[in-house]
Amino acid sequence: MHEKVINRRQFIKSTAALAGAVILPCHARPAAEIKTKKTAVDQVKLGKTGLKLSRLGLGTGSIGGSIQRALGQEKFTRLIRYAYDQGITYIDTAQSYRTHEMVREAIKGLPREKLFIQSKMPGIPEKPLEVIDRYRKELNVDYIDSLLLHCGTRKTWPQERKRLMDAFEEAKQKKIIRAHGISCHTIPASAVAATLDWVDVNLVRINPQGSNIDTPVERWDAESDVSHVPAVMEQIKIMRKNRHGIIGMKLIGNGDFKKPEDREKSIRFAMKCGLLDAVVIGFKSTAEVDEAIKRMNSALAETT
Repeated sequence: MHEKVINRRQFIKSTAALAGAVILPCHARPAAEIKTKKTAVDQVKLGKTGLKLSRLGLGTGSIGGSIQRALGQEKFTRLIRYAYDQGITYIDTAQSYRTHEMVREAIKGLPREKLFIQSKMPGIPEKPLEVIDRYRKELNVDYIDSLLLHCGTRKTWPQERKRLMDAFEEAKQKKIIRAHGISCHTIPASAVAATLDWVDVNLVRINPQGSNIDTPVERWDAESDVSHVPAVMEQIKIMRKNRHGIIGMKLIGNGDFKKPEDREKSIRFAMKCGLLDAVVIGFKSTAEVDEAIKRMNSALAETT
């Protein structure tokens, strides 16, 4: 009799467990069993900064910003709003692009806390903190999420721009910028950036075709080709090891990739290399936004 009771209890227990497994909701399952689908518009972590941004960013500096400026404010605003509605919250701008005011008008009414705005400072201005204040007024924001030194080319850039680096750090402590870093345009400059603790964010030129990427020559416009890709990737690996935020640019080869297969190849490479937190592409139409999202999603699906 005692043996029968035990068997009956075991039967009831096992039956209940089986039923629970059938009706167990997805959110109650172990996280390891749930595969997360990555997309172009995910909010992703930017290195060790603690900041988040959309994996795909909208750039405003195509050919020095001339492409976006040529849209005019109305079309540019429509483009920003369309991208935002798709989930793109990262907007990339710079003093040199002359698009600060256009961005200001385009983001009016959007929740500031949901946006990630990155700008860049060229040269070595005499009073960098005053320049940062001017940027904030031009963008009509209390803070800039990421501010970069623009276009580093020489390996001696930390010595040459030390005053700016100190000012950026002071601005970060005052919370008028949230992260700082550099946009490098040569391998010697990026090799230094990859090892510096001061660098929160690296904006790197990357595509497998070697179009408009960094070279060993300390000049931003030096002729590049596919032979320079391994050296560029090596520096990015060091940045990743040091937990820097890494954002890829020039995925469309500065607009050179007119063929769809070239854009597909480059975007797939960027998504599958596993080294980038986010990427930025300069768009001029909503169709280009849609294409980039589609290609990124397709490539990311193969990494999930």
